[in-house]
Amino acid sequence: MRLSFDRLPRLPIARWLPELREPGALRADALAGLTGAVVVLPQGVAFATLAGMPPEYGLYTAMVPCVIAALFGSSRLMITGPANAISLSTMALMAPIAIAGSPHYVALVLTLTFLVGALQLALGLARAGRLIDFVPHSVIVGFTAGAAILIINSQIGPFLGLDLPPGSSVFDNVRVALEQLPNVKPSAPLVGLLTIFAVLAWRPLNRWVPAMLAGVVIGAAAAWLLAQQIPQWGVLPTVQELPGALPPISLPDLSVDTLRTLFGATMVMTLLALTEAVAIARAVAVKYGDKLDGNQEFIGQGLANLAGAFFSAYPSSGSFNRSGVNVASGARTPFAAICAALFLLVVLFFVAPLARYLPFAVIAALLFLVAWGLIDRREIARIWNEERTQRWPMMVTFIATITLSLEWAILLGITVALITQRFNRS
Repeated sequence: MRLSFDRLPRLPIARWLPELREPGALRADALAGLTGAVVVLPQGVAFATLAGMPPEYGLYTAMVPCVIAALFGSSRLMITGPANAISLSTMALMAPIAIAGSPHYVALVLTLTFLVGALQLALGLARAGRLIDFVPHSVIVGFTAGAAILIINSQIGPFLGLDLPPGSSVFDNVRVALEQLPNVKPSAPLVGLLTIFAVLAWRPLNRWVPAMLAGVVIGAAAAWLLAQQIPQWGVLPTVQELPGALPPISLPDLSVDTLRTLFGATMVMTLLALTEAVAIARAVAVKYGDKLDGNQEFIGQGLANLAGAFFSAYPSSGSFNRSGVNVASGARTPFAAICAALFLLVVLFFVAPLARYLPFAVIAALLFLVAWGLIDRREIARIWNEERTQRWPMMVTFIATITLSLEWAILLGITVALITQRFNRS
């Protein structure tokens, strides 16, 4: 008896599953998924470090949320999982509450994932998909540029081989780094710069082997060689060996005290995660002539985070980098995202023991590149030259992002945008 896809309930999967019967569709999605799994290996570890989580949690976040968002979201080609701005926001929001990387911190972050997912799902069911339209584009541009500065700030220590105090402001961190310059390990910046050069030089070959993966291999090999040839420089700190491929089961802490502690962080993270996911999904839909249902995407993102909270995932959202790789690799349907998660699980069984050879200086170099890519210089110039009423919201959001808490940065940016619009109309 032949399976009839037409009898499936009207969920997003019913729209694209019949397309897998088309010639070459399964193969295209499988190859795109394999490429995505390879790309997320270095990114997942780097983003987890940025979020203040143990490295393996970035890879866990690329598994279950990725599959659930593919099944229930509206976007065909967007990949959900660990994302740069969301990882940074996790650290910025949670570091004042608990010590980054500690068991208490991890437990709170996993609870945050659950709360964010629940709120996202509620907004989707309430058909609140249009709420994202009220966040001005200039605020997002300013926030993203500020987030890039915070990413760079968080990685100055690992890049220079210095042990800088965590959670310091940009200015304090730079000041302390300058004071400790005589203590810099020469091998750390050397390995970091070599990693950056390797990634940039490898980009023409990105179709065959992801440039970030090539940078990881070359940077790790260089660190090992330097330790062998110049032992007086010392051995660079490295990532601990990953405990395994399967994400462990986790349970959120829904006590009243925890809910009260995480209330503000949940509001901000929900807004940021939905804004980023819908922005990416909208861009992909416009470029490829697809239809996007904002409410359904809210539901997909909410279910992804709800499920992820029980499988050791920190808050996830759409990923700029992985979505671009997915499209460039020839993906046709959301099945490519499902393949990416499954292939990642298989790959981890083989590479998990090798993580202990990955220096933090290499991860810092990758995050520097990620940060540079976050700064949309062309869009900043366009807003500055063509939308003068949006200059102030962009600038205020940028400055507030690097000097204040993230929730205040977003609120101040939206407030300034509203005030500017009011004066412009009058």
